[in-house]
Amino acid sequence: MSNNRQADLIVRHIDWLITVDPKRRIIRDAALVIQDGKFAAIGKTDEIERSWQSAKVVDAHGSVVTPGFVDNHLHASFQMSRGLADEANAQSFLYDHMYPYEAANTEEDVFVSSSFAALELLRHGVTCFVDPGNYHPDATVKAVMATGLRMNVACSCFDQTKSVMGLLPASMIESTEKCLEKTEAMFERYLGKHKGKLSVSASFRGLNNATDALILGLKGIANKHNSFLQTHACFSYSTHDSSVSQHKLPEIERLEKLGVLDENTLLVHSGWLEPQEVAMLAKRKPTLVCSPSSSMHNGYGYINVGMHPELMALGVNVSLGSDHACSGVVDIVQEMRMCACGYKEARINPRVMPPEQALEMATLGGAKGVGMLDRIGSIELGKEADFVLFDATVPEWQPLYNPVSNLVYGATGNTVKHVWIAGEQVLRDGKLTKVDHDEIMRQVGITSQRIAGRLDMKKVVKLLWPVE
Repeated sequence: MSNNRQADLIVRHIDWLITVDPKRRIIRDAALVIQDGKFAAIGKTDEIERSWQSAKVVDAHGSVVTPGFVDNHLHASFQMSRGLADEANAQSFLYDHMYPYEAANTEEDVFVSSSFAALELLRHGVTCFVDPGNYHPDATVKAVMATGLRMNVACSCFDQTKSVMGLLPASMIESTEKCLEKTEAMFERYLGKHKGKLSVSASFRGLNNATDALILGLKGIANKHNSFLQTHACFSYSTHDSSVSQHKLPEIERLEKLGVLDENTLLVHSGWLEPQEVAMLAKRKPTLVCSPSSSMHNGYGYINVGMHPELMALGVNVSLGSDHACSGVVDIVQEMRMCACGYKEARINPRVMPPEQALEMATLGGAKGVGMLDRIGSIELGKEADFVLFDATVPEWQPLYNPVSNLVYGATGNTVKHVWIAGEQVLRDGKLTKVDHDEIMRQVGITSQRIAGRLDMKKVVKLLWPVE
């Protein structure tokens, strides 16, 4: 009779296991042991098999395995907006395209969009993401939790309806009191639910549409619940200039003056900075979320002017976010490449942001941003078993001399084969396991037609060539 310890799952013969652990070990012919949803053993296959056994074994020949990726910023309700906001500057993007789209969304639309977002995130190896909020957050929670994906949810808050850039749609206009009330209610409704896969944060969607009272109130709620405050900041020259015009202060300096800038603040984009703001960020150390596809798609320029590599060198946590489908990709693997290569090009320096640093941003950086670094972000004993198996037999991965280089510079998220979250397989052979993958895609087609019927498609879709 075997004296081997019994495991829930063993994944063996992993060609390359990228742990991102404190020693940054990469293990050849590796194996993982999963017990009670956590990593119980990590090592060489022959060593693991001498000590462990399981009725459930996955043979991972021809694979690269990484920790699950953490996307620190994705609008799940915008997943149905791909192609609706092309060639638009910051003002037009928001006020002519995305806000009208968002105002037209029903609860049913948001459910389908969020289901689709979860599908695409999981297909590309993301096991946890941060949503900045929408007007039907319960639909987002219901859709995402059904797939097994981890999420941090928030309410969408605006209390200043008019800025230099434009006027919000009427359906998105709420009072300061209403925003604070619904945010507190969301914490009360969801904290501790869904077996730790759901967390909650406080969110205001942009500094130019938020009063000081809203920002301070939301920070107070976040502090009360040991959570974080999130917002978009400094994503284009237009928003930077608007802040100076409206508030007599640039965006980061305004947050510093209000006393809300700290390690429990998550700032999305943060590209257009004044010199003194660089010093403030280095001192306060919030998490900054770089979303390169968003900047490149809309020409925001914050890869050119941004200071993310320098701020990382100063000890600031910088993570990655795919932002939204209307900038094209929702693929954190491609975001790694765009970030690393974008900053190399902007700095004219090939040594800036090596692939290892980009991978850290998508794993440890994201886990820290969502306040879960003790639970996820690396493959370590005792951490929750969130991991991704890539099919490394496909052309994008070959020849395979350096798996981190191939991941960031050659592969895409479409080479993900299997995904596990807390030891449960949620993606098998590129398809969701807990919900009907094909039905979600069918509903995407139906919903896109429904949304198109509510929008002025000639205004929002820019077809430059004739359609017959």
